[in-house]
Amino acid sequence: MRTFVDISVPLRTGIASDVPGLLPEISYLGHSETVGDLLSIFPGATKEDLPNGEGWAFEWVKMTTHAGTHVDAPWHYASTMDNGERAITIDEVPLEWFLQPGVKLDFRQLPDGHVVTPADIDAELARIGHTLSPLEIVVVNTAAGTRYGEDDYVSRGCGVGREGTLHLLDQGVRVVGTDAWSWDAPFVHTAKRYAEHGDPSVIWEGHKAGRERCYCQVEKLHNLEALPPTGFQVACFPAKVHAASGSWTRAVAIFDS
Repeated sequence: MRTFVDISVPLRTGIASDVPGLLPEISYLGHSETVGDLLSIFPGATKEDLPNGEGWAFEWVKMTTHAGTHVDAPWHYASTMDNGERAITIDEVPLEWFLQPGVKLDFRQLPDGHVVTPADIDAELARIGHTLSPLEIVVVNTAAGTRYGEDDYVSRGCGVGREGTLHLLDQGVRVVGTDAWSWDAPFVHTAKRYAEHGDPSVIWEGHKAGRERCYCQVEKLHNLEALPPTGFQVACFPAKVHAASGSWTRAVAIFDS
């Protein structure tokens, strides 16, 4: 017996799911609007020849490969990975990375903009009594998780910094995930840190860890509150978009019982 828990957000238009300029656009075409399109394929056919006089329903979608719940490939972070190798694209990532045991780190109590450190990670692993194994998929439950679609979504939650990301990768983790807009701390908070100290290393520091270690991250996960710390698998295969920096996934947590 298997139980499946959907941990993907619904891809929707007209909600605050991304920063301005990156919002997806979806146009819905109903059965009555497409009759002419369908009849054009069958010369001589009329509307009366169609069941109930209906065409087909479909949608036009304009979005980035980072809209909705999606997987970032190393190519997204930089042109190189592993300290000099060409960064791989989403169609080149190993598929075995995306069906593995999952581990949830609960960081909902951390303030918005907090940058998660190795000490934060180790403290949470100690709390749940778990030692990481290679290829486990680590997902981070943040304060942003329940705010998807709300005006404050992209500014909510903590993010994982460079050192925290490398700490996970050094233990054999190759896929990480978050229910926030970004694996990094929200940009609005990082911008304040940069303005105060002028330190460029704080800019996109979690992502940039991919220059040193090859890994993928899943962003805009959902419903992580429904998951226990361990005891489940994660399936998050990315769609195969040629030479792309990322792609969409229907991420699912699977429990065997």
